[in-house]
Amino acid sequence: MPTWSWIVIVFVAVIIVLAVVVVAAMMRQKRSERLKEQFGPEYEHAVESAGGQRAAERELLARERKHNKLKINELTPESRARYVEAWGQTQAGFVDDPSKSVSEADRLVTEVLRERGYPVDDFEQRAADVSVDHPKVVEHYRAAHILRLAQDQGEIGTEAQREAIVHYRALFEQLVGAVPGTQPATDTRAEHATPVQREAGKHEREARA
Repeated sequence: MPTWSWIVIVFVAVIIVLAVVVVAAMMRQKRSERLKEQFGPEYEHAVESAGGQRAAERELLARERKHNKLKINELTPESRARYVEAWGQTQAGFVDDPSKSVSEADRLVTEVLRERGYPVDDFEQRAADVSVDHPKVVEHYRAAHILRLAQDQGEIGTEAQREAIVHYRALFEQLVGAVPGTQPATDTRAEHATPVQREAGKHEREARA
């Protein structure tokens, strides 16, 4: 075979390899952008926990694959009303027994997760599953869990317990009042309040009466 033919073959092979490399890089970039957009602050948490971007993205993709196998259901109106009522009672009881309120908040969130179809045996896996649907509030769940564990050891006071309730509430509102991906309510005025906020407000007013 003439020398020029080998040169052409090598040239074409180099072009093909470069094209594959470029396409692969573009696909990785597109995947990274999608994961950043989908997971938001949870993406950075995953990078920090995994020790690097590639490991974090493998973890997030694995979460998606596992989540896709779950059957996540919406609550029935009856279940939603029952949980909202229970949350209002839990929050109203904080003044008299903060420790009990924190424990009840943890129990309620776990019950809602179970009824909606999330596995609840292991906290870390639970948080990972929740992060796919609710990436903007899963960090609240982790913070609440840490505070609840500290409470079990007698290591936190009333203000930290109050923070735990706020953290639990962030996820609770998402679970009982919106489909996956819906933003949590931030306007607490009566005309814009979520069912959880309205019910909690009612119980707080009753407690003060």
